[in-house]
Amino acid sequence: MRPLVLGVLGCSLVLSVQAFYSASDDVVELNPSNFNREVIQSDSLWLIEFYAPWCGHCQNLTPDWKKAATALKGIVKIGAVDADQHKSLGGQYGVRGFPTIKIFGANKNKPEEYQGGRSSQAIVDGAMNALRSLVKERLSGKSGGSGYSKQQQSGGGGGSKNDVVELTDDNFNKMVLESDDVWLVEFFAPWCGHCKNLEPEWAAAASAVKEQTKGKVRLGAVDATVHQVVSGRYGIRGFPTIKIFRKGEEPEDYQGGRSRGDIIERALDLYSDNAAPPELVEILSEDIMKKTCEDSQLCIIAVLPHILDTGASGRNDYLDVMMKNAEKYKKKMWGWLWTEAGAQMELEASLGIGGFGYPAMAAINTRKMKFALLRGSFSEKGINEFLRELSVGRGSTATFGGGSMPKIHTVEAWDGKDGQLPEEEDYDLSDVDLDDDLEKDEL
Repeated sequence: MRPLVLGVLGCSLVLSVQAFYSASDDVVELNPSNFNREVIQSDSLWLIEFYAPWCGHCQNLTPDWKKAATALKGIVKIGAVDADQHKSLGGQYGVRGFPTIKIFGANKNKPEEYQGGRSSQAIVDGAMNALRSLVKERLSGKSGGSGYSKQQQSGGGGGSKNDVVELTDDNFNKMVLESDDVWLVEFFAPWCGHCKNLEPEWAAAASAVKEQTKGKVRLGAVDATVHQVVSGRYGIRGFPTIKIFRKGEEPEDYQGGRSRGDIIERALDLYSDNAAPPELVEILSEDIMKKTCEDSQLCIIAVLPHILDTGASGRNDYLDVMMKNAEKYKKKMWGWLWTEAGAQMELEASLGIGGFGYPAMAAINTRKMKFALLRGSFSEKGINEFLRELSVGRGSTATFGGGSMPKIHTVEAWDGKDGQLPEEEDYDLSDVDLDDDLEKDEL
């Protein structure tokens, strides 16, 4: 029976050793599930002990650590991590021996080593010194963060780090997996040199992509050393790793270059793959013209023959030709407009369209007040060749007549039907003596 008693005693001893801290203590027990929420996302100063239950020095430290936590309650947070059980959490902060104490101050991604004594008084003194340093940094206006987290200023690469969405274990599903948007997500480590080199490129690309896709493609970043649940789910092994997420599909690895140009190009490809073709809008008012053209690099405008010349069928054929090209060039995010001949005479005059007959087409840049005219046929092939030349910077351009946008008239929308000839008025000829008139003509 003695071996059984020893076995039970041994088990109870292990359990009592592991229970360093309880809910009644002022020491916060930390683990991979709550570390980001409690520490990384906190504005508080933290002193954190990384311990192992079998470590004699850790056992000796416990009463002083509890006493310091009580003394600093409401001033500095005191935490503890069982680094023997949570090896990944200790490993990411370079814990090699026990106990190791680290100070998580302004830059939570780069904690400092605590070098002070292990008595409760020494711990309190060290915490207060660290707190004074943190306050001085904030008074001087220095930013303590690194990476993408909590960055409000523009990055040196020309993009706003605010446009890179910080993703975590807590928000990843809602932000990315449940979103209708396309996501490019970088998994990084704060200590990774390649990640630091990518950071300004990623930030600049995020700003450009946000603007050019109207938020339909988004760039995010996950600190994989902190958010190990989501990083583990996607098998992240090296840094930086970039993955593409589309709703309802398995994520794919990003295989492109790491410059902002490469990232933007891939993002726009993803946008065009998922985007609906642009709307083809009739010019009915100045507001429609302004809204469509001011938000686009180019506005493609067609002037179609009068409805009496083509009927509904002929007009729809022209509109169909335009839509096929709008689909082909949707990646450019140009505006597409049309009007009936004679409805916007000032616009036709400023573009010099009248001399070429109808249908006619112009591509205009309202920011530069420049335009180019379609000289070839109004066909799918002819329009495609015209737009292809413009897209590579070729083609003849001219300045708007008068140097400003012409007046746009408010007109009624086409009802989709064939045109109707105006009804002729009935004239009462009862009072006209045709015989007398004929006799006068004969004379």
